[in-house]
Amino acid sequence: MTEHPTSHEGRQPLAARQQERTRPRQQDAAAAGAAAAIPSPAAAPNPGPAAVAEAQAATRREGDRLRFVGAATRRIARGIDLDEIVLGLCRASVPTFSDAILVYLRDPLPVGDERPVSPFVLRLRRSDRLRHTDEEGGEAGPETERLRPLLSDPTADLMPAAELCEVRAGGALAEVLRGVRPVFGDSAAARAALPELLGTGRPVPTGHRAILAPLRGRRRVIGAAVFVRSTERPPFEASDLLVAAQLATHTALGIDKAVLYGREAYIADELQRTMLPDSLPQPTGVRLASRYLPAAETARVGGDWYDAIPLPGSRVALVVGDVMGHSMTSAAIMGQLRTTAQILAQLDLPPQEVLHHLDEQAQRLGSDRMATCLYAVYDPVAHRITIANAGHPPPVLLHLGGRAEVLRVPPGAPIGVGGVDFEAVELDAPAGATLLLYTDGLVESRLRDVWTGIEQLRERLAATAQLTGPDHAPPLEALCDDVLDMLGPGDRDDDIALLAARFDGIAPSDVAYWYLEPEDAAPGRARRLARRALSRWDLEEMSDEVELLISEVVTNAVRYAERPVTLRLLRTDILRCEVGDDSPQLPRQRRARDTDEGGRGLFLVNRLARRWGATRLSTGKVVWFEMATRG
Repeated sequence: MTEHPTSHEGRQPLAARQQERTRPRQQDAAAAGAAAAIPSPAAAPNPGPAAVAEAQAATRREGDRLRFVGAATRRIARGIDLDEIVLGLCRASVPTFSDAILVYLRDPLPVGDERPVSPFVLRLRRSDRLRHTDEEGGEAGPETERLRPLLSDPTADLMPAAELCEVRAGGALAEVLRGVRPVFGDSAAARAALPELLGTGRPVPTGHRAILAPLRGRRRVIGAAVFVRSTERPPFEASDLLVAAQLATHTALGIDKAVLYGREAYIADELQRTMLPDSLPQPTGVRLASRYLPAAETARVGGDWYDAIPLPGSRVALVVGDVMGHSMTSAAIMGQLRTTAQILAQLDLPPQEVLHHLDEQAQRLGSDRMATCLYAVYDPVAHRITIANAGHPPPVLLHLGGRAEVLRVPPGAPIGVGGVDFEAVELDAPAGATLLLYTDGLVESRLRDVWTGIEQLRERLAATAQLTGPDHAPPLEALCDDVLDMLGPGDRDDDIALLAARFDGIAPSDVAYWYLEPEDAAPGRARRLARRALSRWDLEEMSDEVELLISEVVTNAVRYAERPVTLRLLRTDILRCEVGDDSPQLPRQRRARDTDEGGRGLFLVNRLARRWGATRLSTGKVVWFEMATRG
């Protein structure tokens, strides 16, 4: 057959073109023949019983594995703190997935974005194992001795392993942890890494009977888990590596969150502790007790606060307040308002003026900064108390005879509303009575309104007072505990701040008060008056020191005063002297030179007095000192 030349360059010969045209038909025929060679489903032989059973068993195993992973991850996720999460991993793994488990965590664990400390150290946090029992229900007998290298507890052969393991940079364990994926115990990497983790000289599980799974958190590896199976059960399969990876991932992320939560809880506790007073003062003529309960252990920060601030003239300011909310912001606002109240109290402003300035401060902090507050000033000499209220629940006064009454105090508007006036009332504060200030968390909940709770509080106080009789007031600390016992299971919706004040007062016979003209003879007259008062109180042995200090303080007051100087002596368990004048300049102690004629008065006061201080008033200042009485 003669070939025809191509008509132009690149044209295929005729035979080639004919071959190309016939090739698809040949391919189709071959495909058809192959299809015919494959038996149809109807013609396929039925699988044997063994194959069906194997397929069903495989399906059951996969189903069981998925159900186990779901249940295990839920159990791990239920944990809140670190120990609960690690315990959840151990209890979920043993005995369902493994016969023993060891969980190692970094020591210390880094928090959030903290840079981890060097060197990289792992500490055994927890281990668990399957304890075999004999037919009698006791511990395993000699027949299980061969299992003990794998199933012993952390104080025996394998599992005590190293309590502490330092991960060497570039070592086998570091490489496995860096790889993140779980590996079988017989892999090349694990054979070198397990002795480093568990400790040299310990028996190491071999074959597919151990899985080493790194625990990786959000940013870094935070530990490792070792799963071990005994020789009495099938070894791990390849799919078990995926199960171990799931358990390790959920555990590591849970640990990360738990560590962050623990740090936040620590900060919250420190913040709350800083915002509230460490201890209450011990002012003259009044005894104090307090309680603070957060809304819940998981939300320890709130906006409730209380305070007791000593004032000039042996008075004391009693404050309780409640900022809306339970967040860090509420606690921060509470701290600012509490600090503002302390500063305003030192200026000796009337209660209604203190609330007015707190209202202005709250508006400066933001338009939605709302709080309630009750501010009271107790005068133990006059046996009177002045109270102003800013939208807070009214105080309850428990009288010595056992009668409890809710004080009628104008409610006022909450702090932060702005543009409102606050009103103060002055009431009797008889000796032996107890004033209870509290926040609404004590009397209001989902189960009762605030006025029902206040009535229950009043009845509880009256019932408690009946137990001690009409002539004795109940112990103050026990009274606070008894008040909190009135809370039921559903009554804890809010923080609770409680401040109790027992009014002892100062008897008129224990007070001496004089006016002194600002003249040169005033110090001498002050000494004579003090000597007479001390003689009347059988404190003549203190006369020399007291007269010396009174002379120095009165001399300093007369030097700057334009109006009469006040001198007051108070006798309780101590002797307190107060000298007031109309000069706002506070005295400052300084070291006098040898050539100076003055400047040593406050030095003497500081050396001889138990305590001393100076407080600025709206009308001037008061300088005071206290002396311990003898005999």
